[in-house]
Amino acid sequence: MAVVLRPSLAMKLMHEVSLALVQDGEADLSSRQLAILLTIYLEPPPHHVRDLARKLGVTKPVITRALDSMGKLDLVSRRRDENDRRDVVIQRTVAGALAVERLGDLVTAKAAALPP
Repeated sequence: MAVVLRPSLAMKLMHEVSLALVQDGEADLSSRQLAILLTIYLEPPPHHVRDLARKLGVTKPVITRALDSMGKLDLVSRRRDENDRRDVVIQRTVAGALAVERLGDLVTAKAAALPP
């Protein structure tokens, strides 16, 4: 089912979600970190640093820095790839899954509150 929003309403939704995220008392994620988090949790694994870098159009060190911050928040974890010890596999965590679920609930609630 496609949801069709006028651009002004889409921006209103984005604004409401952004405000709620800033006001919720949780750690703030950058747009890049949020894109990485959603990629890891919404797309099927495995997730590798090099693949995330390619998908986001950034370098591997950029992904590594983002993952460092996200790891400190227990949103993701990392381990060496058993098949290629030079590569790192990013793994989901319970805390990360709960954060994505809360985000989905937040977006749904804010969308439901939009004017018709």
